Amino acid sequence: MSDDPVRIPIERELDLHAFAPRDIPSVVEQYIDAAAAAGHDEVRLVHGRGRGVQRGIVQSVLDRHPRVLEFWDDPAASLGATIARIAPLRADTAADHGDAPRKRDHHDR
Repeated sequence: MSDDPVRIPIERELDLHAFAPRDIPSVVEQYIDAAAAAGHDEVRLVHGRGRGVQRGIVQSVLDRHPRVLEFWDDPAASLGATIARIAPLRADTAADHGDAPRKRDHHDR
């Protein structure tokens, strides 16, 4: 058995139900970076409906993340998922997020 990390492909959707609430901010931050590096321009984060606590955490992280151009509640998920449009990660700035636009336009679609 190898101790090498297992590489998991970065998909356009991440279901956050498997993560502890305290881990959600770092998971979302790292996922956005990995999704941008994988070439995704839009991702869907499934946080569930409940009382809206996870949704608030996810959207707070998205609001501060430099790669996130805009985000909105997925209308098909009844507030159970958020869609984010992200700036692509250019190869010459992979270690520096300085090229990402800072514009945010929050809206419901």
